[in-house]
Amino acid sequence: MTAGRPDAVVVGAGVIGSAIALELARTGRQVVVVDKAGAAGHGSTSASSAIIRFNYSTFDGVATAWEAQHLWTSWPDHLRATGHRPLAAFHRTGAVLLDSPDVAPSEVAALFDRAGVPYERWDTPTLRGRVPGIDPGRYWPPKPVDDDAFFAGPSGELGALFTPDAGYVDDPQLAAQNLADAAVELGTDFLFHRTVVAVDRQADRVTGIRLADGARIAAPVVVNAAGPWSGGLNRLAGVGSDFTIGVRPLREEVHQVAVGGHAAGPAPVVADLDLGTYLRPASGGHLLVGGTEPDCDPHEWIDDPDLADPRPTAQRFRAQVTRAARRFPEIGVPGRPLGVAGVYDAADDWTPIYDRTALDGYYVAMGTSGNQFKNAPLVGRLLTALIDLVEAGHDHDGDPVRYRCEHTGSVVDLGSFSRRRPVRPDPARTVMG
Repeated sequence: MTAGRPDAVVVGAGVIGSAIALELARTGRQVVVVDKAGAAGHGSTSASSAIIRFNYSTFDGVATAWEAQHLWTSWPDHLRATGHRPLAAFHRTGAVLLDSPDVAPSEVAALFDRAGVPYERWDTPTLRGRVPGIDPGRYWPPKPVDDDAFFAGPSGELGALFTPDAGYVDDPQLAAQNLADAAVELGTDFLFHRTVVAVDRQADRVTGIRLADGARIAAPVVVNAAGPWSGGLNRLAGVGSDFTIGVRPLREEVHQVAVGGHAAGPAPVVADLDLGTYLRPASGGHLLVGGTEPDCDPHEWIDDPDLADPRPTAQRFRAQVTRAARRFPEIGVPGRPLGVAGVYDAADDWTPIYDRTALDGYYVAMGTSGNQFKNAPLVGRLLTALIDLVEAGHDHDGDPVRYRCEHTGSVVDLGSFSRRRPVRPDPARTVMG
């Protein structure tokens, strides 16, 4: 069986792959998206906390997130979708970034100033007044909850940076489906329950992919947006030897707790590197609680994403929710874990790779999990601009593509997301990027 010849194949129908497919289709390309799952957003996207924030350790990270926020706030306009299908919604709650030695407030504020992100600097009394129920104690560094030192008193008090335009998207899986639906309206084909088993090439040029059912899809452009399976797809393509940044599958858990009565919990998103956790509101009087990869917690690296247990564990649930309860004492720690587990596609420095490869026509959007959901609508535009220019002969490796953002006017240097970027002496050490 041989499928027709599209202009581009995107492997992966998560929020990143669906966004890329939509923007490629908007250029008039015939696009095919292939995913081993049963629908758009059923992979690592479905385990995302879908937080929209702007604090990153690089200007290009901040600028990308700030531009993407404008697309989330005008989601129906961005999709240009017709019909009456349900749409994901962005909830503007603001976000509080508590002080920590890992993220100097002055450095973050300088990046916000450069990108034009509105923010407020809060001292401890302001933090107490604006976020009822918070314990502003300084407990750095994060510690295991079974360590007696975890329950020691604070060594001081924290301030925070507050960004009023941050928030969260209420349904990450639906957001991916929205992007896929918009792409379908432009003629994109989505093939689900299909597994890629080979990447075809002729000399140094990709020529298509082969599927487990025997089908071959010929195409001059292939985009790897396969999430935690991206490294395996690169091996099939024979690329990666020139990458300076590694990517590995990482199992993660996000937990849910009820906050009834007076324990209303924090209204804004709270990023708490001081204790190693983050929180955001959820529907029905709940909070979502996740971790920020503190050094005291072992990372759960895995070899085969298909073998990851999708059930939350009591140990991880207790650790993350206990940290949240330390920050907000009225939060209880239920005995039964509730939440989701997923597999992230995590880069060594928690910065994604949006780039071409040494195999002409083969592009990657990988290392995205954990902190790139928020950027997905813009990532589609970044990859499309990159593909347009490189396919026209531009030397992106020698002269990195620069993308001017439509809404904010910032210029994003795609070289900062290069597969061959220099390894920073002070790379991001947490999922916050």
